[in-house]
Amino acid sequence: MASNENVVAVILGGGAGTRLFPLTRDRSKPAVPLGGKYRLIDVPVSNCINSNVTQIFVVTQYNSASLNRHISQTYRFSNFSTGFVEILAAEQRKDSPGWFQGTADAVRQIMPHLRDWRVKTLLILSGDHLYRMDYRRFLARHYDTNADVTISVIPAKPEDAEGFGLLKTTPEGKITEFREKPKGDELLSMKVDTTSFGLSIEEAARRPYLASMGIYVFNYERLVELLNEDESRVDFGGEVIPAAIRSCNVQAHLFNDYWEDIGTIRAFYEANLDLASPLPKFNFFDTSAPIYSRSRYLPPSKLQDSDIDRSLVSEGCIINGIYARNSIIGLRSRIDTGVRIENSILMGSDFYESISELQWNLDGSVPNIGIGRNSHIRKAIIDKNVRIGKNVKLLNSRGVENEDCPNGSYYVREGIIIIPKNSLIPDDTEI
Repeated sequence: MASNENVVAVILGGGAGTRLFPLTRDRSKPAVPLGGKYRLIDVPVSNCINSNVTQIFVVTQYNSASLNRHISQTYRFSNFSTGFVEILAAEQRKDSPGWFQGTADAVRQIMPHLRDWRVKTLLILSGDHLYRMDYRRFLARHYDTNADVTISVIPAKPEDAEGFGLLKTTPEGKITEFREKPKGDELLSMKVDTTSFGLSIEEAARRPYLASMGIYVFNYERLVELLNEDESRVDFGGEVIPAAIRSCNVQAHLFNDYWEDIGTIRAFYEANLDLASPLPKFNFFDTSAPIYSRSRYLPPSKLQDSDIDRSLVSEGCIINGIYARNSIIGLRSRIDTGVRIENSILMGSDFYESISELQWNLDGSVPNIGIGRNSHIRKAIIDKNVRIGKNVKLLNSRGVENEDCPNGSYYVREGIIIIPKNSLIPDDTEI
């Protein structure tokens, strides 16, 4: 087996994140806050660190400033280690003057930065998935089968399958066919017997498809060949993987645990709120494989006269006389008396306002950062540094499915109210 010192991980930051807008209005997709105190990028980076893969590049091209800041402030390895986490943003060079055209093109364009690391094996990950995986098992499967490419796959139900790239394999796990998001008869033709991967008969009947998780292990030299032999191949799922199946040893690695693609507002909302449930599908309290994030040295949260249940409360909050159910309250949140919060995600604040700033707010009749007294918030996502005044009602009482406020102060997606970062919602507003 190759040493992990010859393994380099590349985490793809994704495109503009339009399906997560407006959470991606001011930041890249991997920098979107998660679970009150983390960011999406912390999940794959932590998986790498826990798997002893410590040479990590994060590739991005949209709104990368906050992601860059988070990476530089969070992941600092010892001077006696070869470990690093570095941002590689899209750049113009004579041989590649354009932006990344797809996942494979992004890796093709960063190849000059990988050559100096004597890479034998490239682990390619996504920056917007929520899961916990020991990549050492993924790598072991790759080495044990002498594969050119190994794809991590997850058993899928029929109702979910058409949203994924689907695979067929031999009983030994060699991939023989790949179809990207098939429909109708094509979808039915991709059914497989997943009992050969260790599923029970009942579970195999419930999940008869093998879906690609969009994460791969490549033999580095073989990947270079695949990318160079046809430069029109810009996407892994649609182009590189089908070409590899025709000419290479491509193997499947089964992952049969919780995995969620946080690609839409609905998926983001539901995955976050599940974290606050008594038995969450993804457990941040697993000390054997912790999820790392920035150390902020914040004081403990201060709660007075409040009724809070089935919720996560992050550090540094000041909470007075509130009612909260099934919600996430993010870092440095300030919430005043009489506030009701239900089924909502509050991302908190990047900073505390000083006494002089609070006085200036009072003099100018500007709400403080946080939530003013007697406001009611239900089924909403409140981004960072938002000012919500007194007696505000964010309830979507009109039952709107999708709406964009003309001045950009709020959006509704699939019935979920979203207040973008740094917005101000005046007293007595009703949405």
